[in-house]
This record gives sequence, structure tokens and C-alpha cells, in this order.
Amino acid sequence: MKTWTEADIPDQTGRTVLVTGANSGLGLQTSLVLAAKGARVLIACRNPERGEQALRTVSAGAAVTPELISLDLADLASVRAAAQRAEEITGGRLDVLINNAGLMAAPKGRTKDGFELQFGTNHLGHAALTWLLMPALRRGTDARVVTLSSLAATGGRVDFDDPGFEHRRYNPAAAYAQSKIANQIFALELDRRLRAAGDDVISVAAHPGYTATSLNSNMANAQGHPVVRKVVGGVTFLGDLLIAQGVRTGALPSLIAATAPDVNGGDYIGPRLFRGIRGNPTVVPPLRAALDRETGRKLWDLTAKLTGVTPDPA
Repeated sequence: MKTWTEADIPDQTGRTVLVTGANSGLGLQTSLVLAAKGARVLIACRNPERGEQALRTVSAGAAVTPELISLDLADLASVRAAAQRAEEITGGRLDVLINNAGLMAAPKGRTKDGFELQFGTNHLGHAALTWLLMPALRRGTDARVVTLSSLAATGGRVDFDDPGFEHRRYNPAAAYAQSKIANQIFALELDRRLRAAGDDVISVAAHPGYTATSLNSNMANAQGHPVVRKVVGGVTFLGDLLIAQGVRTGALPSLIAATAPDVNGGDYIGPRLFRGIRGNPTVVPPLRAALDRETGRKLWDLTAKLTGVTPDPA
């Protein structure tokens, strides 16, 4: 894959994109760029005040007026309502879904439906949204699902017997890593099933490397205190200033996954330098767990059981 910048993003006129967590950080930057390139951007976020602020920010440089969708990924009723609202707004046609929103190393908590907060928000909510929007994506052109994983997935595993930390001691970093490896496994399993079903929609995974966002600044330990020392992908960092790249660079993997003509289903896109920490994006090897078909099947089935949403494709 060639060296990419924002200037290489093709014209997005006529395309409709839904971005979760679009009110700040990577989601906001992704929305700004795609809107400026001509896309109709659906800004999906939980907080209405921050959503309105993001809407004004994106609108200022947009070629097509963006629209706001209320979405709380920690509430499956909200996920269903958001999918229905997106269908209504778009007339049942969506070109790109970017599963960007997330919580990072949050203190122990539960979603409205009783799931561990990070697994429920980062994985289950996005998986349910993806399945619910699949009919609209099939009506799109060169349609794609882009799901953000993380370097933290490197040390993660899905505990299929106890994904909700009900029988093991809660660890915020381990819970985050579990949710992000689940994102990667789901993205590749989705693409395998889309190919098997003969669909034109593709599924792509991406990660932003080590990017300075509100996720990092809000990271907390189990007692709710800020964490300064961070371990990402087996590498320990102290603070953001000298290591982290800016949001503009960090958003490039998602933007490439959503728009580049040479992206293939099942690709994993992330920074090319310093073990994936920073740098211009390229296609990188997925983790072994994401490539394992049996692991993909188990997560797919578990996700369907927990969410109560019918998988699409089956």
C-alpha cells in the first residue's frame, strides 16, 4: 500500500457514512475529513450536548449537511433505535459504517443490559449495530464496515466462559484488551461470512496506533484514579507528549479503510513504524486469534446469544 495522506482520499460525494463516537477525538476528525470530501456524515453519539457541538463543527466545513443520531452503545434499545433512525434518514441506504466509539480501561461497571461495560460498549454494541444496519449497507455502493481495534488487543483474549468478569477479578486493562481483540476478531469473522454469502459489502479492521485522544486522558485504574504509566501492545509509556501522535495522523487508518480503492475485505490497517505505535498507515498482520476461524465462530455465536440480535449474515 502506498504512503497515504488526507489528500489521497477520493471524492466522497454521494456517499453516506455513519461514524460512532463522532463527537470527539478520532471520530470527530474522521467525520470532519469525510464531510469535507463530500460525504453525508451521520454523527452518532450518546451525549446530546456534545453531539450538537460536533454537528456544528463538522457542518462548518461540510459539503453536505451532516445529521445527528442519538446512540448509546451501552444500551441495546438505543442501538436498535439508532439503527432504525439511520434507516429513516438515509432511505435505507448506507455506504460506510465506522465503528469508532469506545471506552478505555474504565472502572468496573455494567451496561444497561448487564454486560461488563467495556465489552458491552466496545464490542457488543457495535456488533449489534453492524448486524442491524447490514440491509442498508447492502444497498450502498462499495459498502464497508470499518471496526477499530487497538494495539492493546495484542495482550488480550476473550474469556468465553466469563466475558463479563463475573467469576474473576476485574482488571480494567484486561477488560479493555478483551474488548479490542473482540473488535478485531469480529471484523474478520464478519468479512469471512460476507464472502461466503456472496455479499459485496466488505469488513475492514483498523487501529490508530498510540494517539493522544480523550480515551488516553480519561483512562483510569480500578479505583478511578488517572493512570500515567501505560502498557500498550507490550510497550510501556509514561505520558503522551513524546510518544503519541496527533489525532489527524491517528485517524488516517480509519479513513483509508473507509475510502481507499485498494483496500480488501479482511485487511487490518495501522501505523507502519515502531511496532505499530505511530507513522503512516499500511496493511499490517492481524492477530492470530482474529485469523482463527473457530475463535471467530465462537465469538459470533456468543455475541448473538448475548445481544439477542439475529446475526447478518447468518
